[in-house]
Amino acid sequence: MKLRPLTGTLTALITPFRQHEVAYDDLAKLVAYQIRGGIDGLVPVGTTGESPTLSHEEHLEVIRAVVAAARGRVPVVAGTGSNSTDEAVELTQLAHAAGADAMLVVAPYYNKPSQEGLFQHFCAVADATDRPIILYSIPGRCGVEIGVPVVERLAAKYKHVRWIKEAGGNVDRVDQLKQALGSDLTVLSGDDSLTLPFMSVGAEGVISVASNLFVREVGRIVRHARENDYAKAAAIHRKLYPVFKAQFLDPNPVPIKFALARAGIIRSAEAKTFAEDEHAVEIVSAGPVMPIASATNAVSECGVWMPGRCRSGGKRPSSRRRYASSLAPMLAVEVPRISATRSAP
Repeated sequence: MKLRPLTGTLTALITPFRQHEVAYDDLAKLVAYQIRGGIDGLVPVGTTGESPTLSHEEHLEVIRAVVAAARGRVPVVAGTGSNSTDEAVELTQLAHAAGADAMLVVAPYYNKPSQEGLFQHFCAVADATDRPIILYSIPGRCGVEIGVPVVERLAAKYKHVRWIKEAGGNVDRVDQLKQALGSDLTVLSGDDSLTLPFMSVGAEGVISVASNLFVREVGRIVRHARENDYAKAAAIHRKLYPVFKAQFLDPNPVPIKFALARAGIIRSAEAKTFAEDEHAVEIVSAGPVMPIASATNAVSECGVWMPGRCRSGGKRPSSRRRYASSLAPMLAVEVPRISATRSAP
């Protein structure tokens, strides 16, 4: 398989569900929306894709479905990480066989391995495929950071381990990585709100949650930054900054799924990460989906309440109003219509 660029804007795809099952028709629709919007790559079954809640069969089938829907037009980077080395190796081999162009492999979570343990873990995964591996360092979730020396050792040993998704929230960390490896390592931001500062010190793109919905806007931020036009990039960043913050008001991917459902891109905001709640179901199924541009009023009228809120004894109505008010900035941003027939520019 020919190596394809893994830079620019790649979307950390949500996994749509309906009645606890993967909604493959909505997944195909989402992939089509992404490609029409000019996305540079797709990343299914990562954390945003709720991989911890998927069975192995669902995990693999989602990868196959995205590969089939993409039809080779953009690279597909499959999430294959696990805190079990054997499981990560197996998922990597299966994703390779399913046609994934590359793998996103997170540091083992919960067991907090030593730096040598991290190196051995990633070596085992790298030995299972010759396709690119994007390391994923997110110490807030994993309890351990992939140290710069480990990244250096892996890059020296494997030509296909030359990428990292950096989600440690620290611009200096990007500096450290680029100082150590320069152009031998591609750094991708793992946080939408930090894409611009990361790129200012050498990152080459983002694996984005916001681009599930705001495909072209996030893409423009990245393109302008890569062209060294930070004034234009910053202007779009300012417009989208409320989105970047609102999408994590509840655990990811609940807010972005709600927004996608409101935009009519998926039919249900159901998330396996949380127990289904009758109010959440009512919100996304009570009539036609409203345009994003008018969603600010709609969200206030219906009183949004999503799973994961109001479980500590608070009164639901006031909590629903607070959540609706908090999500309003994300839903108020105008989403340009992407024609069902027009190709991306």
